[in-house]
Amino acid sequence: MVRGALGTLLGLEPDIEVVSQVGRGDEIVAAALDSRADVALLDIEMPGLDGLSAAEVLHRTMPDCVIIILTTFGRPGYLRRAMEAGASGFLVKDGPAEDLAAAIRRAMAGERVIDNALAAAALSAGPNPLSTREREVLAAAADGSTIASVASRLFLSEGTVRNYLSSAIQKTEAATRMEAVLTAERRGWL
Repeated sequence: MVRGALGTLLGLEPDIEVVSQVGRGDEIVAAALDSRADVALLDIEMPGLDGLSAAEVLHRTMPDCVIIILTTFGRPGYLRRAMEAGASGFLVKDGPAEDLAAAIRRAMAGERVIDNALAAAALSAGPNPLSTREREVLAAAADGSTIASVASRLFLSEGTVRNYLSSAIQKTEAATRMEAVLTAERRGWL
């Protein structure tokens, strides 16, 4: 419903044409290629493939397509990951539609468009201290899985999983792995 409403509002702008809408992250690249989109407006939370991963694939596939992340989850870690994935903009959904249209125009003109409060928070938060593998292991353990189960799913030894979890717990300054998961999710590191 939100996607449709945004599409309708943006379609009312005289210089913006909505050429495609999809509800799944794993449909984004095909839709962008098919429609030859100049701009892709993505959410972080999508089935099939999250918006940050979809942004990365889209940027590799269509480097001239301007990518803007529009999300409810204004977390500094997500902002950093979006910029690393090739996004030109990162906005939270609580702004007016006119601001979104203006942001699209600015991004098309080559500007980086980032929510000001989120940019300040990202600068003060610093970089994500977790390595790629620590994030993978922590994410796999997020559902409460046993060490053996995580090791099996990620094709790692149980000792290696313990080491990555221990490191992630230390880096997040948590007492338990579930606390580390919550801290990493809250900061947008997972």
